[in-house]
Amino acid sequence: MALAEFDDLFPLVKSISYPNNKTKHLIGMSQLLLKNFKGEVPMTIDALVTLPGVGRKTANVITSVIDQQPNMAVDTHVFRVSRRIGLVSMTATTPLAVEKELIKHIPTHQVHTAHHWLILHGRYTCLARSPKCALCGILPFCKEGTNKKASSE
Repeated sequence: MALAEFDDLFPLVKSISYPNNKTKHLIGMSQLLLKNFKGEVPMTIDALVTLPGVGRKTANVITSVIDQQPNMAVDTHVFRVSRRIGLVSMTATTPLAVEKELIKHIPTHQVHTAHHWLILHGRYTCLARSPKCALCGILPFCKEGTNKKASSE
């Protein structure tokens, strides 16, 4: 891929979002992997974020999923659910702030799987616009759900 031309790689990624940027990033990332890391994908956040197209969330996903490191990737679901149910304070207003608070409170050996729990809960139960509180197994522990329940009584 490091030797690929844009026009050779683009057709392979054109069906995904932002294919122009992703094509450029894939070629640049491949070149830097060869140049700076002897063709091996590094397994540290600091090294991964030096690669084109790799931000903190992606670096956290790579290290936690592949290497089971205790890193927490904060996407929209993790961000929303963590704040809504009270796992983090409402003063955690950025993904990095949420990540740091979650890491403090989740046992190290569970961090790499907790990310998936929060994503699934956000996708299927704790939906952004209309959470399914009546179906939620953690409602008794949920900050927002408990407030909604109390105000409806």
